[in-house]
Amino acid sequence: MALFDLLGRRWAMGIIWNLYETPSTFRDLQAACELKSGAISPSILNTRLKDLQDAKLVHRTLDGYELTALGRELFLFLEPLNPWSRRWAKGL
Repeated sequence: MALFDLLGRRWAMGIIWNLYETPSTFRDLQAACELKSGAISPSILNTRLKDLQDAKLVHRTLDGYELTALGRELFLFLEPLNPWSRRWAKGL
């Protein structure tokens, strides 16, 4: 249940999704999130990154933020939900 609580927080899954392909600086990550889903405030992004770091899913490097091995493994479980969720959303 703790994982679902974390992933259910605003922008948590979007951050994981955006970090899967490449590490990102704070500003690049903010821009990527906004490009796909709308505005994300710096304070929310900062809080969510801290949450994900505390959960050992994201860590900070010289290149910015990136998923840990655990975060990448989690993404592989979440990724198959993408096509299903798109079909589901069309049916709403």
